Amino acid sequence: MKNFLKNLKIKRRIITLFYSLYIFRNPSSKMKVIGVTGTNGKTTTTTLLYEISKALGYKTGLIGTVENRIGEEKIPSTHTTPDTRQLYRLLRKMLKEGCEYVFIETSSHALHQGRTAGVNFTGGVFTNLTHDHLDYHKDFERYFSAKKKLFRKLQKDKFALSNIDDGNGKKILAGIKARRFTYGFEKPADFFGKIISMDFSGIELDINGERIKSKLLGRFNAYNLLAVFSVCKLLGFSNSQKNKERISLIFEKITPPAGRFEYFLSPSGVLVIIDYAHTPDALEKVIQTARGILGKGGKLITVFGCGGDRDPTKRPTMGRIGAEFSDVAVFTSDNPRSENPGKIIEEMKTGLSEELLSKVMTFSNRREAIKNSVNVAKKGDIILCAGKGHEDYQEVKGVKNHFDDKEEYKMIYGL
Repeated sequence: MKNFLKNLKIKRRIITLFYSLYIFRNPSSKMKVIGVTGTNGKTTTTTLLYEISKALGYKTGLIGTVENRIGEEKIPSTHTTPDTRQLYRLLRKMLKEGCEYVFIETSSHALHQGRTAGVNFTGGVFTNLTHDHLDYHKDFERYFSAKKKLFRKLQKDKFALSNIDDGNGKKILAGIKARRFTYGFEKPADFFGKIISMDFSGIELDINGERIKSKLLGRFNAYNLLAVFSVCKLLGFSNSQKNKERISLIFEKITPPAGRFEYFLSPSGVLVIIDYAHTPDALEKVIQTARGILGKGGKLITVFGCGGDRDPTKRPTMGRIGAEFSDVAVFTSDNPRSENPGKIIEEMKTGLSEELLSKVMTFSNRREAIKNSVNVAKKGDIILCAGKGHEDYQEVKGVKNHFDDKEEYKMIYGL
C-alpha cells in the first residue's frame, strides 16, 4: 500500500510538472529567478531584493509568505511557496507583464513536495537552519535534505550563496554544480561583513570595504542585509558607480516588511514590536535584539504562543526562552487550530523553574494577552508581540477569524 501511494504521488508530480511546462511554456527560463530558503530571513531577504530591483527600474516579481507582487500589483498569498500550477501561473503572468527578475521564498515543504520542479533558478540563497517543521520532516537531517534540493538542481552557470556562519552553511554547498559563494560576519567569506554600529537608529555595515546603512534593527537583520547586498553583487546590480550610490540610498530608506520586527512608539512612550518569530531560534534572536535597544530601567514584555497541530517538541524550549530572557513573559495562543490553547500553554511551561514561572502570565485568549501586556507596560518599556507577524487571522477549530496583532495594539493606544 505504501509503495502504491508513493508511486501515485510521483505520477501526480510528473503530470503536474508536464502540465505546467507544456501549458505555461516554462516562463522561468526567460527571467532571472532567485530562490531563498532557510528557517528564518526568507521574507525579509526576498522583499528587500524585490524593493531594490524595482527601485533600480526593473519590472520585478515577488512570491512569498506575506503577499505575491507583480510590479505594483498585489496578489494574496496562501502559502510561502504556492503549489506547482499556481506557481507557474504566477510566473507566466510575471513574464507576460514584462518582469525581468523574480524573487521566491522557497520553503522546505515546497522543495520536498516538488512544487518548484522545473523552475529554472538563476541562483539560490541559504539563510540558516534551525529547529522548525520537524512535525513534517520528522528529523533535522530530512529537513536539511529538503533545503538542499534547491541547490542540487542549480546548473554550472548559476550561483549558490550560503551563510557560512550557520552550522550547515558549508554543507549546503557541498557537491553541487553551481558557482559557490559565501557570506558572513564571523568566518572568512566571499562577502565578509563587519558591523560598524548597531543600535535603535539602525545598522551600519562594512562589506568588503563598502559601507551601507539601514533603518532595520538587530543582528539577524544584519545577516539579511548582507545576503541582499551579496545577491545584488552577483546579479550585477551594482556594476556601475551610479548604481552603487543608488543601492546605498535604497538601503537607507528601506523599512521592514510587514510583521518583521515592525515597530511603533505608543503615546505613552512604550515601544511596540510586532514580529513573526515562531521558532526557538527566531524568538531568542528577536528578544535579544529588543533587549539590545531597551533603555536603562525599562522592562521587556514578550507576548507569544505556539501553533497547534505543529511540532510540539519546541513548546517547552520556546517557553523557557521567553521566560528566561524577558522581564515579563505572556504565554498565550498563536493559531491553536484543532488543539486546546490551554494545553499548548501548559506544554510551554514544562520544566520551568519557580523563578521563571514567577515572570509568566498566561491568557488563552490572545486579545486578553495583548490588553494585559499594555496594562503592565510603562514609559520606556518594550512590548514584543511574536509569532504571528503579518498574519491578519487566528485559526481556531478550523475557522480563520480576523485578528491582527498590530491592529489590536494600535486600537488600544488609539492610533
